[in-house]
Order: sequence, then C-alpha cells, then structure tokens
Amino acid sequence: MGVEFGLLGPVIVRDARGGPVALGAPRHREVLGRLLIARNRVVPVGRLVADLWEDDAPAGAVGAVRTFVAALRRALEPDRPPRQPSRLLVTDGPGYVLHAGRDAVDAWRFEDTAARAAAAAPHAAIALWDEALALWRGPVLADFPEARWAAAERARLTALRLHAVERRADAQLATGAARDAAVDLEAHVAAHPAREDGWVLLATALDRSGRRGEALETLRRARRTLADDLGVEPGPALARAEAQILKSADAPASAEPAGAVDGVWGRAAAAWERSVPARSRARLHATAGLLRDLAVTGADGLEEARAYRAEVVAAAEASGDTDLAARIIGSYDVPALWTRADDPRGAGELVRAAARAAAALGTDGPPALRARLLSVVAVESRGDAAADAPPARAAEPSTVEPWRLRAERAAEESVRLARQLRDPSLLAFALNGAFMQSFGRCGGAAGRETLGAELTRLAVDHGLPSHEVLGRLVRLQALAGLGELHAADGEADEIDRLAQRHERPLAGVFTSWFRALRTCETDGWTAARPRYEQALAATADCGMPGLARGAAALVALVPALRGGGLPDPEDFSPLDAGPYQPWLHPLLLAASGATEQARQALTDVPRPPHDLLQEALWCVLARTAAAVGHEPVLRRARDELLPAVGELAGAGSGLISFGPVESQLRAVDTTPAPGG
Repeated sequence: MGVEFGLLGPVIVRDARGGPVALGAPRHREVLGRLLIARNRVVPVGRLVADLWEDDAPAGAVGAVRTFVAALRRALEPDRPPRQPSRLLVTDGPGYVLHAGRDAVDAWRFEDTAARAAAAAPHAAIALWDEALALWRGPVLADFPEARWAAAERARLTALRLHAVERRADAQLATGAARDAAVDLEAHVAAHPAREDGWVLLATALDRSGRRGEALETLRRARRTLADDLGVEPGPALARAEAQILKSADAPASAEPAGAVDGVWGRAAAAWERSVPARSRARLHATAGLLRDLAVTGADGLEEARAYRAEVVAAAEASGDTDLAARIIGSYDVPALWTRADDPRGAGELVRAAARAAAALGTDGPPALRARLLSVVAVESRGDAAADAPPARAAEPSTVEPWRLRAERAAEESVRLARQLRDPSLLAFALNGAFMQSFGRCGGAAGRETLGAELTRLAVDHGLPSHEVLGRLVRLQALAGLGELHAADGEADEIDRLAQRHERPLAGVFTSWFRALRTCETDGWTAARPRYEQALAATADCGMPGLARGAAALVALVPALRGGGLPDPEDFSPLDAGPYQPWLHPLLLAASGATEQARQALTDVPRPPHDLLQEALWCVLARTAAAVGHEPVLRRARDELLPAVGELAGAGSGLISFGPVESQLRAVDTTPAPGG
C-alpha cells in the first residue's frame, strides 16, 4: 500500500509519497514498534499489555491498547472508508498483526541488502554495504531504549550492523582501499572496543597502508583493551594477524614482484579478490584446494594447512549445504604416510565430519564423493586417532575394537568404489587409506609392498607425482621391514629425485631416516649414530609433530634392543619420550631394578597402536615382561609378533630397526626370570 516503516532509529512511518505520517502519542509508536518486530505474526492483546506496562498494567490497559490500535489504523490508512476492515493492521484471533512486505520495513531491507552484499564481489559489495548501512538513522527503536520487549531485537540488529561495518572494510581491503578502510575502522574500534575482528581489520588496513609499526601497536592496544579494560581473553585471530604482519615484514622489500611468476600470482590473486564474492561456494572450494597444495610445499605449508583445514570444514558444514560440505571434506587428498597423527584430536574431528557427510549423502549419493569421504575416514583414522574409547590393555587378550573395524571397512569400500569408477586420482587416495588401515596385525610388510607397487604404477601411468612419492615411500618402508635393503636403496634414490623435481621437500626427511636405519643394519650402531643425529635434526622442524615427538627416545632404544639386555635409564633422562612414554616407562623401571613397579606398569599399559611401530613396541613390551616375569604381557607379545617372523622389528617404519623379530623372540625366551 506504499507505506514504509522505520525501526533503525526512532519509530517512523512514511506514506506513499515519502512524507512522514503523524503517529500521535508515544504509546502509539510503541504499539507499532512491538507489532513490527513480531514480523507479520500475531501479537495477543495480553502480550501487548504485558510489554507496554511491564509489571504495573492499569485496570483499563486492554481498552487502552484497543484505542491505540484504532488510532494507528486511522493514521496508517487515512483514506479507508468507515466500517471497512483494515488491510494493514488486522485483528486476528486474540490479538493483532501488522502486514508489511520485506521492502516496507527498513530493518528488513537492511538484512536483505546485507545478504546481497555478502554474496557479491568486493567492488559491488562495497556499494551494497553502503546502501545497507545508510538505512540506519540511530539506535534500533531509539525512542524506547529501556523497553524489555525491544532488547532482543535491538541486540540482534545491532550485531548485524557491526558485522556489516567490518565486512565493508573487508571488501575495501580486497579492492586496495586500505587507507579508506583504516579511517572508518579507527572510529569503529573506538566505539566498539570488544570487537576483535574490528581490531584485526584495522591492523591489516594500517599494515597495507605502509604503517606497519602502527599496525603492530594496534594489536598490542587491542590485547590491553580486551584483557585489562574489558576482562575478555584475546582470541587467536590477534596472534595470527601479528604473525602475518611480521612475516610480511621479513620478506624482501621490492617495488615490483621479483619475477614473472610472482607477478602473475599477485595479479591473479588481486583479480580473484575483486571478482569472487566473499562468501561464495567458489571461495570455499578454492581455499580447500589451496590448503591441499600448501600441505606438500614443506614444513611451514604443512603446519598452515593443518591449522586452517578444520576451519574450512567447519565453514562448509555451517553452510547447511550437504553436497558442499561433502566435497570440501573429501577434497583433501594429501598423501599421508606417517601413521601417528600429528593432531589426534583434529584427526578424530575430521573422521566424524566425514562420517556425518557420508551419512547425509546416503548410500544413493554420488559414488565418487562417497569414496572420497570414506578415504578421509580411513586416512585420518591412523593408529588410534579415531578411537572412541580407551584402547585395550596389553595384558588382555586381543579384541576387535569397533573404531578400527569401521575404519578398515571404510578403506575396503573406498577402494572398491574407486576401482569401479576407474578414477586414477580417486583410487590413489583410496589406496592411501588402505595403507593406513593395513596395520591390523603385525607382519604385514609383504602386503604393503604390493600396495606400494600398485600405487606407484598408478601414479606413473596417470601423472600423479605426489602419489608416486607416496607409493615409493610405502615400498621403501615395506622393503626395509622385509630386509630387502638393496631394493629399498633404489626407492630412496628415486624418491629424492622426484622430491627435487616436484618440490616435495618433506620426502627427504623419510629418506634420511631410512639411510640411518640402513647404516645401522649393515655397519652397526656406531656408524649409524651420526646419521641418526642428522635425521633427528631434519625432523625437528619438519612440521610433523607426530613424527618428531619422541623420535629421539626411539633412537636411544636401538642399541639396547639390538643387544640382549636392558637400556641404561640415564640415557633417557634428558629425552622426551612423547607418545611412546607408556611403553618405555615399564622398560626403564625394569632396567633400574624397580621390578614390582615395572610389573604393575605392564599390567596397566595399553596395547601399542596399530601403526608402523607396533612390532617395535611389542618387542619393548616383550623384553620388559621377560625381565620382570609378567607372563600375560609376554604371552600376548609373543602371539602378536609371531606373524612378523621373517621381518626386521620396527624397520617397516623406515625409522629404526631392532633387528630380526625372530632374534627378539629368542632373546626374551632366554631371559632369566627375576631371581633366576
């Protein structure tokens, strides 16, 4: 009917010509505001009475409300004939409803324009954000600042406005208007100091305006303001912003990009920022792809990819788009080899996200997408990362654990689907998952050698360099476990060549470990020790904490376990055993003469994880159990190790070797019992 309503400031009404409509007394405007925030829903008369008078409604309050409504009807529809029902402010059952279109209320127009801005490319978004913010004339329902009925809607709309201010600044930064953004953001954080996003944006704008010192000082000021003045714990966004600014400060200064590649990258990235809407599906897809590629560039890239991967998955799930979430989760087909997860909690969350996405797709979903999600489950369920209960104790009989069964079935199904679809890259990803789930029992090196050979052939035939490196690493480890060291040498040389050609620096970490292991097998511990020191140094900064933590303690075990006795506890006092502490602790107790404590520790120790080092850790438990006479653990360790007779204990990891499993079993069989 041409009438427009305003909530973003004092309550107002404009007629079809844009002129103000006189609403009369404040109570009339209050009733109108209360009906507007109901958003075309009925508000009972009793509710209106309770809201308008709160705790002390007079006896004639219901009649007064009816009088207010009648006055509003006359003001809103002055040309309505007598006794003609109102089409705008309607009596409906026990109350009243105000019928208004989305374009008729400024608050609703603001929401719709903001949604369009969020989906627009940065240049267009700025204009739309300006249009949305221009609708604000003051605080929401400014003439009723203390009304309890208005509090929730006031808080909601105010939060949306602050978000809009920040997203407008975000778009300005994307278009290169950093100086303009900085001016607006200074005022924004002064008025709203609790907005951490505002502080981060201001620091970013200052940095991009060439004011790096002010940017860093802004972040320090933000921390002081949040912590000291407001009592709020600063979040991780401030730390990330500071790290990014410092990182850019360390980069060589140059007026122009250093080379043609840098120039293309910079121009393409700028074009992307200008052209692609900030919250589009395309951005999420591209971010996931970028993280996948980033993870194989080296230690820094791997750490960054790990840090942001969970956020991308969370954003995809929050979109409510089942297909989008499934594609984002399943897109991270980065080759994985080290079966101890770098971030077990994060890996478990990714397994659960992939399982949710697979369940939402159902068995009738796209087979390729289902195979990718199942591969994620298989890869991320490495070791005990997906465990939903504590692992069984080593002193107990072997049991089938539900989470392992789920992961193994996911691996089998993903490989089956990938073979049916004849998709090489999908099959490579699925075979990676099958590798991760090939540790259900000790002694599987021969099967992994076959799997690695298939993965290598597949990658060579279809030009998948990252998976060729993976396939050859799988073969290297399996061949080392089988004692076929000459063949493993050839794989190590080829891995180094591929790593240099395709810029895969992390592969060299694994070949350095293998060469230390190989030296130990052929030339003994003394010759191998310097090589192990080099391998440990390379591992310290490789971005793989699952590999790095406790690695020095594993190396320290080598001379003792290759011999027939127990280690010297003093050798381990300066070392962090990391995740291997549960299995190392009983051994060191036994070595120090604390027999009863060692026996108790063996009773409580969990079984080793189903990963590349399970044979090595069972050997540790067997040696300890034999030394202190713990028959249940000794019996279980023998049973677990028997399928691995013919392999080198631990060598299938490509890291360490305790020598032939058969020798380890003989050593424990000849160890005298305590007091014997």
